[in-house]
Amino acid sequence: MRAAPLVLLLLASTLTVMAGAVLTPVVELLRGDLGLTSTQAGMVVTAHTAVIAVSAPAVGWAMDRWGYRTPLGAGLLLYGVAGGAGALADSYPVLIATRLVFGLGAAAVFAASTVAMLALYRGELRDRAMGWRSTAVSFGGVVCPLLGGALGGLSWHAPFAVYLVGVPLGLAVLALLPDARPEAPARGARGARFRPSPAVLGFLLLTVAATMMLYSLVVFVPQRLAELGVTHPSLVSVYPVSWSAAMGLVGVGYARLRARLGYAWMLRLSAALWTASFALLALGGGPVPVWAAVVLFGLGSGIAIPALTVLVGGGVPAALRGRATALVTTATFAGQFLAPPALGPVVEGLSIGTAYLLVSAGAAVLLAVLLAVRVTDPEAAPDGS
Repeated sequence: MRAAPLVLLLLASTLTVMAGAVLTPVVELLRGDLGLTSTQAGMVVTAHTAVIAVSAPAVGWAMDRWGYRTPLGAGLLLYGVAGGAGALADSYPVLIATRLVFGLGAAAVFAASTVAMLALYRGELRDRAMGWRSTAVSFGGVVCPLLGGALGGLSWHAPFAVYLVGVPLGLAVLALLPDARPEAPARGARGARFRPSPAVLGFLLLTVAATMMLYSLVVFVPQRLAELGVTHPSLVSVYPVSWSAAMGLVGVGYARLRARLGYAWMLRLSAALWTASFALLALGGGPVPVWAAVVLFGLGSGIAIPALTVLVGGGVPAALRGRATALVTTATFAGQFLAPPALGPVVEGLSIGTAYLLVSAGAAVLLAVLLAVRVTDPEAAPDGS
């Protein structure tokens, strides 16, 4: 396993979680300085996700046509320039405009770094690389809020400068990352058409569900903790750090877990952990049960997310991998968008506990489905890579 490409891809992977996490600590400062409503301030953190979800299929088509190195390098450059431009913004419209352009770069980074991982590594090396990628993303989930908070002590503009790291990283990718250009179709022949199989569609829907569950924690766990008397920011921050750390811990041992269990039982174990996690979130009577619940969730997601990425990207011919992996990006960010409107009415009309019981029931249904269906290893299938 060559070190330079892997290091570049792991660094690019940490930028996906940085997209919003680095700004979270300064949302309230930004809101007060620019005179924004809570919704407007929240849009600064989330506006790019809608762009990512919509533009990812175009990024996938570009990768299938020109390879992954150029889209990844260009995406990193755009990520750095547009993200860093927020440090100079002095009005809300300008700031939102930079975030929308930033979303285009983030879409390329998320999708192309995943395709590069799938293309460069196979077998046990792929399992190790995907596990390390999960750990890198989780590490970013721990460090980015802390970094944003430290820089936010200077001004709300300062955390935007962190995005500038995308510029040197993009130049390094263009110079050092090997590329796998797809073979051009024979003259007069049509290129491969992308028709996701029922299995791939199922894995994409499971990705949406997993991301919705994650964001049901991001949005509603602070409120659940407030019900239990935990309101100090330093104490609340322990919970997202804990589920990110749990995901990262799984990533370190992901290759061994994959070799021992296989994809089917990994997904079933994830669904079982999610079911237990949300039941504990709903019924737990204190901060410690809630902490245990988010750790269980982190363990389940640390298993499922890299497995689903491989099952989708490896479950199609190599010539279509860009478009398939781009759909993982769309599914991921669609889940982020859907979580608040899906659970918010239940929380407001009934309670957070009721909402989490419904999520637990949904996870139990996923477990039942996963126990009933067959999950095929893409490397053992004829079209796998």
